[in-house]
Amino acid sequence: MSRRFRPEAEASAELEHAALWYEEERPGLGADFLDAVDATLDRIAKWPDAAPRVRGLPADVPARQAPVSGFPYHIAYLVMPNAIRILAFAHDNREPGYWFSRVTE
Repeated sequence: MSRRFRPEAEASAELEHAALWYEEERPGLGADFLDAVDATLDRIAKWPDAAPRVRGLPADVPARQAPVSGFPYHIAYLVMPNAIRILAFAHDNREPGYWFSRVTE
């Protein structure tokens, strides 16, 4: 069964902010970042349960995180019956777990 992605509004804003930041650092790097995110989303769509579970959340919250190749980011998500809920496009080293409250929203 194919599930649709359902990004949280905050996650969409994070993705846009990161892509713009990379683009300002070097023209074309923002597009490279978005390509890497798309490749990660493709992997999540094909194998949603393959990424490791997120540490620090209660055992009954099966959130997972998949790394974005070539960039210090990961995609945090929950596999739902009819969708894959994108919780965050999070930097690997900034404020770990800042998005945990989105799980219950």
